[in-house]
Amino acid sequence: MTAHPDDVDFGAGGTVASWTDEGHRVEYCLVTRGEAGGFDASVPRAEVGRLRLDEQRAAAAVLGVAAVHDLGFSDGAVEPGLALRREISAMIRTVKPDRVLTQSPERRWDRVFASHPDHLATGEATMCAVYPDARNEFAFPELLHERALEPHTVAETWVMGGPSPRHAVDVTAQFDRKLAALECHASQHRDPAGMRERVSAWGRAIAEANGLGPDRLAEAFLVVPTA
Repeated sequence: MTAHPDDVDFGAGGTVASWTDEGHRVEYCLVTRGEAGGFDASVPRAEVGRLRLDEQRAAAAVLGVAAVHDLGFSDGAVEPGLALRREISAMIRTVKPDRVLTQSPERRWDRVFASHPDHLATGEATMCAVYPDARNEFAFPELLHERALEPHTVAETWVMGGPSPRHAVDVTAQFDRKLAALECHASQHRDPAGMRERVSAWGRAIAEANGLGPDRLAEAFLVVPTA
């Protein structure tokens, strides 16, 4: 559950590839289509959103992701209110995942660009949906009575981009696929030629910080038991 197209591929593309390699079914859900992104002011914002959704679908295919869902909230205006919590709860009840991956609701002061307001809002609303909303038949009763969506309990939630990750995943073997997925988001890259070094430097830093060695690449998460 992420705010924009490309968020999950930057933060967890290698980990997602490792999950699909292991035979897990992975589905993406976007809160927005990312229509406030990009660099070309001549392109209508609605068209940017359609383009970015297509880019996300292409990136998902590279990583073996089975589906991409689109909640259609406005990019740049995401709030962790009841409307978003309800739709995330509906998605959880529909897909019935064992594991949810989302963004951190905690701001990072050492790396503030990771804490886009839409990311923070998405993380907060997702955590509220995971607990207590999606599992509680009396929360958003219209989901059960009007949409026939039975409550569902998520076993664990993986949080990316936060200030206190405790679990590192070695994604060295999946790095080329992660990079290929990121390259699908062509509308967002001013310097695509430099992406490999930027992303690999980030992965090396995470691997070294978690004791995996200087020649490894990693992604880091806070893994929260939520069953």
